[in-house]
Amino acid sequence: MRTQQPTFDAATLRKYDRPGPRYTSYPTAPQFSTGFGEDDLRLAARASNGDPIPRRLSLYVHVPFCANPCFYCGCNRIITRDPVRGEVYLVRLYREIAMMAELFDRDREVIQLHLGGGTPNFLSPGQLEELVATLRTQFRFSDSPRRDFSIELDPRCVSPDDVAALASIGFNRASLGVQDFDPAVQAAVNRIQSIDETTAIVEACRRHGLRSVNIDLIYGLPKQNREGFARTLDAVVAMRPDRLAVYGYAHMPTLFKAQGRIAEAELPTAEAKLGLLQLAIERLTAAGYVYIGMDHFALPGDELAKAQAEGSLHRNFMGYTTHADTDLVGMGVSAISHIGDSYTQNPRDLPTWQAAIDQGRLPLVRGMRLSEDDCLRADLIQELMCQGEIPVRALERRYAIDFAEHFADALAALQPLVADGLVLLEAGQIKATSQGRLLLRNIAMCFDHYLDPPDSERLPRFSRAV
Repeated sequence: MRTQQPTFDAATLRKYDRPGPRYTSYPTAPQFSTGFGEDDLRLAARASNGDPIPRRLSLYVHVPFCANPCFYCGCNRIITRDPVRGEVYLVRLYREIAMMAELFDRDREVIQLHLGGGTPNFLSPGQLEELVATLRTQFRFSDSPRRDFSIELDPRCVSPDDVAALASIGFNRASLGVQDFDPAVQAAVNRIQSIDETTAIVEACRRHGLRSVNIDLIYGLPKQNREGFARTLDAVVAMRPDRLAVYGYAHMPTLFKAQGRIAEAELPTAEAKLGLLQLAIERLTAAGYVYIGMDHFALPGDELAKAQAEGSLHRNFMGYTTHADTDLVGMGVSAISHIGDSYTQNPRDLPTWQAAIDQGRLPLVRGMRLSEDDCLRADLIQELMCQGEIPVRALERRYAIDFAEHFADALAALQPLVADGLVLLEAGQIKATSQGRLLLRNIAMCFDHYLDPPDSERLPRFSRAV
């Protein structure tokens, strides 16, 4: 089933532009507890191994190092130019890989691998080859042509020859950070990057057989304006990446220290920021891209667009993916795992992660086991975020519930969105309208059992919806 393209309505978007989760998981990470420990993780893995049909695995490895700070960044990263830090990190990472691999039966194939950061290509091609080889010895890699091995790349510190090496290692997808090509914006966020060097890496990815390239952009950065962002969009469309992510900048300097280097007076107004989003939607859809949801676009022939049309799209901590039938195994600083009906997260700071590894412990610091209601709501929100609709009848059959009774409070909370034309209530189905496609987070919040009330002071820990 193909979801419809979004309709932009500035007044409605302004009305609903409030903080809320991005729903890469449900429950969201703030609900994880330190009461969930290593024994709980082992039990979850053992139960998952016992499924009659072995679930495949997705591996996520976090490489936290960056050579330079980008002031907008909210990722977990460590600024350094010392390559020795990468070598030391890998020694402990290999120990964690071995400990995690012991939890899973060898008949469970790895269908997906993603290296994120930070800047994964802070590591040399030789180190990345060694890392993948180590993973391969500890886990059983799938030989399927549908396997996805992806890596995030900073085009400023990778060469076409490096891309050739990455392809030989087995990577077949790459995600390139761009954000904006306007020189004034780049200076304001401390990320100087030319169109030519970015184009060279995109072309190298294609030349060496990578089947998909994603480019990340951000709207709402300091000194951004419509004219400059239009030039950026034109340059990116000319590169014809298979996928695009266009994120709204979330200015939260109390949470992310580097953002304190950004002058708030240089940020676009709320109205101007919405204009940048509208411009991106118009330019990308006119260029033939399909709006997948939650800031993501893909060419019609890309596997994400096909999966959405077929109803098999999935969303997790790595974003949108075509591999729904997997357990996610996260390794490295701050990495999150989703194994069976559990979530776990590693320490966000390097010393705590290192200490756990040195003591021979799995380095998790918090997690949770999902209740039956958690699983139901996670399933519901997953369908909404991926397909733009909630299959009421299917959920009633799957979980043996009366939907209207179980979700009476949520349906009441949904009524203002229905009245504003964001949601359609149909027999057996709740569906986001073309206007509602841009506000899926707000729709999902109505079904979030843990979410603080709208006037709570805790909500600003989340980025805004638009």
